[in-house]
Amino acid sequence: MANHKSAEKRNRQSQVRRTINRANRTRMRNAVKVVDSAIEAGAQEDANTALQIAIPIIAKTASKGTIHKKNASRKVSRLTKRVNKMQAAA
Repeated sequence: MANHKSAEKRNRQSQVRRTINRANRTRMRNAVKVVDSAIEAGAQEDANTALQIAIPIIAKTASKGTIHKKNASRKVSRLTKRVNKMQAAA
C-alpha cells in the first residue's frame, strides 16, 4: 500500500489508465472478432465492411499507447491478408 502522497496519486492514475487501456483493448479485440467471424462465415461483403471498421479502431488503440504501433500494423496486415485471400478464393 502506498505511504506517500505522490505514491497514492500514482496508484490512482495507474488504476484510471488501466481501465481506459482495458476498454480500448476490448474494443479492438471485439472488432477483430467481427472480422474473424465474417471470414469464417465466408461473407465477403461483411468481412470487407468489418475490416474497414476495425482498421481505425486498431490504429486508435495504438495511438493511445495501449498497444505498440508495430503490433497494430501487424494486426491490420494479417487481417487484410486473410480478407484478400478469402476474396481471391471465391
